[in-house]
Amino acid sequence: MDELNMTVSAVCMKDGEKYAFVSFSDGQRMAEGRIPDCTIISNKGFTQEEVEMLEIYMRSELRQLKKMAAGVRLIDAFMD
Repeated sequence: MDELNMTVSAVCMKDGEKYAFVSFSDGQRMAEGRIPDCTIISNKGFTQEEVEMLEIYMRSELRQLKKMAAGVRLIDAFMD
């Protein structure tokens, strides 16, 4: 994979369960994962091996990804 951009959503809650989305894109391909389960739920263009690498990345960086999600303020996203 060349340059890969990642974004993390704000923390969401449904039925008492907290989760967030992590998006990966290189401009042509896009994949979206969900934490804390660290699974890719949407993929357009990444190979199965690359998807597995993204899931491994999410698992290994879960603590940091959770911090990033907790720090996202929705109003700031609309102000950019």
